[in-house]
Amino acid sequence: MTNPPRLRQLVIAARSLETADQLAQVLSLGTPYIDPGVGEFGLVNRVYALGDQFLEVVVPVAETAPAARFIARGGEGGYMAIFQTDDIAATRARADAAGIRRVWNIDLPDISASHLHPADVGAAIVSIDEARPAESWRWGGPDWQKNAVPGRLTGAVLTSNDPARLAARWAQGLGVEANGGLVKIADADLMIHPGPVDRLARFRLAIPDAAEAAARAIRLGLEVVDNELRLAGVGLVLEQA
Repeated sequence: MTNPPRLRQLVIAARSLETADQLAQVLSLGTPYIDPGVGEFGLVNRVYALGDQFLEVVVPVAETAPAARFIARGGEGGYMAIFQTDDIAATRARADAAGIRRVWNIDLPDISASHLHPADVGAAIVSIDEARPAESWRWGGPDWQKNAVPGRLTGAVLTSNDPARLAARWAQGLGVEANGGLVKIADADLMIHPGPVDRLARFRLAIPDAAEAAARAIRLGLEVVDNELRLAGVGLVLEQA
């Protein structure tokens, strides 16, 4: 039986890599991985390791990039959530049976992945990946363990004018159950709040120095309210680990 997926990576689409620099300064992140593979999607990126999970900033460099269209429609913001499964074949079969389109698939010796169409799940691209071995993560780069800093992703908040509907669609794609506007997975909660549009609105992070990180953000001139940092259209909820 397939185990529930876990949250492995959250992605911001931004207009400039200055967002990545600000994120790194606020969270005292390590050296990022620059993935040349995202050029396939008309992007440049920075990937930072937080424990064995990841924060990524992508910036479109081609007008035809899907991320460029995303920003043109609704501004910078939460662009993708990547989940880890232990059975990619079951994931793909479930998506196909439910009529959820897979817009990108890859099968490499150390990882297989499928991106689910954001029009079919809502709010953002959902990627479901099977890493081999499970503790590895190709998208973090070859040195991510060395560059990781303490912390973890504890969840995400989405908005929708129909939270139960959006929760049900994400739950269906992930192979779990929705409870109203809540989707629980192996190590995180996905909460769907009322809002005008479907949007991946907030990332929740548990870090050892939440108060200090908020102070660093304020010194950089960024908006912080009740330990929630606003950066490139995303709320980063800083929780004390």
